[in-house]
Amino acid sequence: MNFVIITSFLVFSIVFFFARKRASRIEEARDREFWEREKRANFVRRKPLDGLNYITIPEELLNMKPASPTETLSACIQELNDLSKYQIVNLTGYTNTDLKLEYGTANITILSDFDLHYTNLVTLLQKLAELLHENGEDALAAATLEFAVSTGTDVSKSYYLLADLYSKNGTPEKISALIDAAQGINSMIKDTIVQRLTEVYQ
Repeated sequence: MNFVIITSFLVFSIVFFFARKRASRIEEARDREFWEREKRANFVRRKPLDGLNYITIPEELLNMKPASPTETLSACIQELNDLSKYQIVNLTGYTNTDLKLEYGTANITILSDFDLHYTNLVTLLQKLAELLHENGEDALAAATLEFAVSTGTDVSKSYYLLADLYSKNGTPEKISALIDAAQGINSMIKDTIVQRLTEVYQ
């Protein structure tokens, strides 16, 4: 009996040792690849940013007139107008190394600003939509969320609230298009969003 236990322990130890060695080699290879890419990226010259997909906030959102505007709602719309003065680009899913390789090291600060403005935009759009919904302005809330989705937002609540609005407003057929849009976002939570929408609404 002791021999079986000792043999089993030795076999387990050997398997564990080789598995750990393999994992270490894989991790070291990933580290080498990362630093090699980073080294290359640091020598990429500045490239034009004309080809970026700049986001323009629609005038109908900037000039929306809720029937019963609250102070918080009005402040949120003003924030949206203030944000519209900046250049906004969705760079979700891209690392700094990716951006430097594509557009040059000298552009990394301005690209980070573009992406920060985008993060502020989709966060603000979600807040605005929730306030509109709470205020009984579901049509404006849906329009706000539809714009957010069109930009490739990965704010999951935007998809869920829009799907709820579609369902309650008698247009559940629009949820299929919403799922398609979610499948196209460049984010790690894409599958989670798609799965929940599919499970709840289809």
